[in-house]
Amino acid sequence: MSDSRLGEAALFAFARHETFAPRFGWLHKAYMQVKRDQGAFLAADAPVRFGVGKNMVNAMRYWSRAFKLTRECNPTKGTQAKFSYPTWEARWLLDEDGADPYLEENGSLWLLHWWLISSRPGAKSHAPAWYTAFHLAPFSRFTTADMTQVITRHVNFSYDKSPEEASIVRDVDCLTKMYARSAPEKAGSPGSYEDLLACPFRDLDLLTFVGTRGNAEWQFTSGHRTSLPARVLAYACLDYAAKFSRRANSISVARLANEPGSPGRAFRVRENEIVMALQKVTADHPQLNLTEAVGQRSLAFSADPFDLAWEVLDEQYEFVTRRPGFPTREEWAAKFPKLAEAEQKELATKATDATDTDDTTDTLFAKETA
Repeated sequence: MSDSRLGEAALFAFARHETFAPRFGWLHKAYMQVKRDQGAFLAADAPVRFGVGKNMVNAMRYWSRAFKLTRECNPTKGTQAKFSYPTWEARWLLDEDGADPYLEENGSLWLLHWWLISSRPGAKSHAPAWYTAFHLAPFSRFTTADMTQVITRHVNFSYDKSPEEASIVRDVDCLTKMYARSAPEKAGSPGSYEDLLACPFRDLDLLTFVGTRGNAEWQFTSGHRTSLPARVLAYACLDYAAKFSRRANSISVARLANEPGSPGRAFRVRENEIVMALQKVTADHPQLNLTEAVGQRSLAFSADPFDLAWEVLDEQYEFVTRRPGFPTREEWAAKFPKLAEAEQKELATKATDATDTDDTTDTLFAKETA
């Protein structure tokens, strides 16, 4: 039976990370550069600007986009190269007067993880392998071959073309390097323990290595997330609800915990953990309420859930948007009008279209071994 959920949730993008999981400092550095110069990733001196190797520049560009911190668009008509434009979310999180520019709080990593594998119209995921692994894979324990097979199946159902299998394998390898606390070292491979230690997302403890050196297996962890702030989880719940309605409404906790694309699957938390987080948050927000009817608990909201989500998240970081000089979304959009153009282009892209121009990455540098 056909299953096109992946194509509806994620754009066609595979092995764009050059085998590198996101490292400490990359996202802040990328934001600061593209805020000054939207063509920074394509500049001839990009490795000098970013202070990394050529392939790492490409990886930083991909991760900035995948975390929804940049959007890409042609700067002028007739040009093929795409510049990178910083989103308002990047300004809110990563600017020097932002919420957490150096990602010192685990809550910020949970937030970025949600942005990576969440999807809504105009802001789809740019990491289809990650989306499949967390939201669509039917198992919690897997080998590289297991996950590659599942991703390949969803890709074949969802897009009008397929990447090389080796690209999906590289995505799975990068995913395990990004989240697993321990993994087997592969002699001669680009990845190493240095890469693993450099990736902050391992602190989330979402994935653990459970195999042996000769039989590599990983397992998603689950249960109470002590490092996941209640407001960040509530933000994700409201953000997910906004995918379906931007008006006063309600959504069941069962959906928030179990649906593909939901916070429950993204964070690997159960209904009880979601209820506990929502109870803490709703106590201070009269526009939010936990209700129960016929044994089903629901989160009710009396206003646009997207706006409420940001109120809750902003409170977690001591109200960044109230700081002097902080731009509104409208002011930021006026400063970078190409953001709206990129969003409209994405909205116009068919769910199954893998041949959109976004599928081609402007790579200034020749491939080289990392």
